[in-house]
Amino acid sequence: MKERLEKHYTGAKIEVYDLTGTQDHYEVFVESDVFAGMTRIQQHQHVMACFGPELKTGEVHALSIKTKIK
Repeated sequence: MKERLEKHYTGAKIEVYDLTGTQDHYEVFVESDVFAGMTRIQQHQHVMACFGPELKTGEVHALSIKTKIK
């Protein structure tokens, strides 16, 4: 998860937490200048797009997202 976010958000502050130890419930924090001009919903959608296939298949069951503009 963290590696994929680092590829999408170069130079961003990224934190990833496995909430249950089962690798399907995560909380992510991304602080990036990419989010400048985006609403909070757009920021979260941007992060969710990184994991579209995993969210569709259920490989990632829950994804809590926190974003911040750098």
